[in-house]
Amino acid sequence: MNEIEKKRISKFLSLILRHQPEMIGLKLDENGWADVEDLRTKSAGRRVYFTPGELDEVVETNNKKRFAFNEDKTMIRASQGHSIDIDLALETVTPPDFLYHGTAEANISSILDKGIEKRTRQHVHLSADKETATKVGMRHGKPVILTIRTGKMYEDGLLFYQSANGVWLTDFVDAKYISK
Repeated sequence: MNEIEKKRISKFLSLILRHQPEMIGLKLDENGWADVEDLRTKSAGRRVYFTPGELDEVVETNNKKRFAFNEDKTMIRASQGHSIDIDLALETVTPPDFLYHGTAEANISSILDKGIEKRTRQHVHLSADKETATKVGMRHGKPVILTIRTGKMYEDGLLFYQSANGVWLTDFVDAKYISK
C-alpha cells in the first residue's frame, strides 16, 4: 500500500472512530471500540476499501499511533482525540513535572488569558517533548510551544491520563500553570 492510500485511510478512520461513526452507521461501544469487520463493510459503503492486512499496516505504521487493536485484532478504536462521548477507561497517572502544548501563535493571547480548554474534545492534549508539541502546533499555523507545570497541577489535585500512544491528557490547563 502506498503512502497516499495509507494517509487517506488513516484520515477516514480518524473521522469515523473519533468523531462521526454514524456517518457510516458504525456502532462504537462505551469504550470506543468498533468491530473490525463491521468497520470494513460499512467503510466499503463509502468507497473506502481495505483488507485486514492493509488495516493492520495503517494501524502499525501510523506515526502518531492514533489507533489500537484489541488483543485478537477483532476490535479497533482511536487512542484519543474523540469529540464524541466515550470512556477510554484510562487510569490516572502521575505526570512528569513539565509537559508541552503546541499551538499556533494566533492562539497565544487567548490561552494566556483563559488557559487551555478541551473545547469539543474530551481532553486537552499535552506532549512529553517539545519536538512533538512543535509538530502539533505547526498544523495550526506558526507554532508556539508552551511549557505546562504539570507537576504543580498534579500537586493541586488535577488529574492526568496517558493514552495508549503516549499522549498526555487532562481536562483543563489554567493559565497560571502555563509559560511561554
